[in-house]
Amino acid sequence: MAGTSRATGEPERTSGDDASGRPYRERAEEQDAPAAIGRRVKRLRKERELTQRQLAEPAYTAAYVSTLEAGKVRPSEAALRHIAERLGVDHEELATGKPTHIATALRMELADAHRVLAVEDAADARAAYEQILGRAEEYGLAQERAAALVGLGECALETGELSDALARFEAAEQALADEPLPARARAVRGRSVAHYLAGELRYSCYLLESAIDELNTSGLHDPGALLQLYTASIAPYMDMGAHARAAQAAELALALVSQVSDPALVAGMHRTVARTLLAEGRVDAAQASLERATELYQQLQIRTDLAHCHWMRGYVCAQHDDLARAESELRTAHSMLVSKRAALYVSQVEVELADVLRRSGKSAEAAELLESLLAGLKPGRGALHAGGAHRLLGLIAEESGDAESAELHYATALSLLEQTGAAGDLADICRLLGDLLRSEGRTEAALNAYRTGLGHRAEPGTTTLGPAPARPPFAPWS
Repeated sequence: MAGTSRATGEPERTSGDDASGRPYRERAEEQDAPAAIGRRVKRLRKERELTQRQLAEPAYTAAYVSTLEAGKVRPSEAALRHIAERLGVDHEELATGKPTHIATALRMELADAHRVLAVEDAADARAAYEQILGRAEEYGLAQERAAALVGLGECALETGELSDALARFEAAEQALADEPLPARARAVRGRSVAHYLAGELRYSCYLLESAIDELNTSGLHDPGALLQLYTASIAPYMDMGAHARAAQAAELALALVSQVSDPALVAGMHRTVARTLLAEGRVDAAQASLERATELYQQLQIRTDLAHCHWMRGYVCAQHDDLARAESELRTAHSMLVSKRAALYVSQVEVELADVLRRSGKSAEAAELLESLLAGLKPGRGALHAGGAHRLLGLIAEESGDAESAELHYATALSLLEQTGAAGDLADICRLLGDLLRSEGRTEAALNAYRTGLGHRAEPGTTTLGPAPARPPFAPWS
């Protein structure tokens, strides 16, 4: 059933409907129906001020043209070619309603819209993708329609409209249902990222693992598709505490780089793999990966991902107590993301920045930033960084001697993070809560908090609780 778009407040089309409200497949099938062909012939004939006799002769009669224009007969291939030649149009355009080279034109428009999303504003990119979607639906172009839907999903991810993003990616997958899985990889990745940002880590990984398994076990080895899927799995694996699986995904992604020509995919891999390298203590290698990603993003002028590189560099600096540089990098990332109106990513950077500010002795500024962040978050999105914000507010309250507020913030953080399965963060918040309760002499409550944290830490850091995804049919070290 159609609902209401959270992004626009207007009724949403169902994923199979076109701009007219009719099912897309039905609309596409109508393009070459006799009635549609007849209408096109009549319109073009009148535009050229030809009579039916002039159009028909010498091979056909005026009566035949009249019957054709009324939609009572389907013209033969020979008749279509004759009429198209008389009208001065391509015979395929007359038969299908698709202007010559429309698919090529739409693909060029898709490239322009992608550039707008990368460099300028998601709202402008969204408007461009909507136009392309309408035209692709009008002419029954499934591939271009799916690409426009994926673009709209990526716009929604950037602005934080996760339910809209999911609907767009699901519609793109449906549009490509008859295509091989590699053609759907970008939509699958988009769905998984939307679930990840909503705090649904296990389901995010399940989607990726299922697609990876299908690619690797069915002989559909596609380096670009696999690189997207392995790269997307690293962040949820890390947040779940599944460090071994994250490291394996990073290893396999790195092995694929030489087979992938898309620099944006390669840059995304380097940026994401830096996180696993850092977790392994390989700081220099992580920095090198970030430098390579930054170089590629600068060449491609992809501002959102370039901001993510500054963000990750800030994180690396913060981990090594270089707080001044961490603050500088995070403020750069924050400024870039605000200019792109990438609301959800802005919130994530603000949590990291607030932590650096607190550790730098700027607790009041950190608390103000976090309170503003929480006030702007919509329900149903950002559970991970909302939990992180409450954790920091708890620390700030505890450091100022307000144990009651600290406990409330820790409990709220625990409640939010339990929805996500982020094992490391859950264990940490349970430790903080336990330490606070123990300092107040509430030993039994403290023990319960510690036990809860140990329970989360001991959970298998997997999604399916089964074997890891199948390895690809190549040796990553070869």
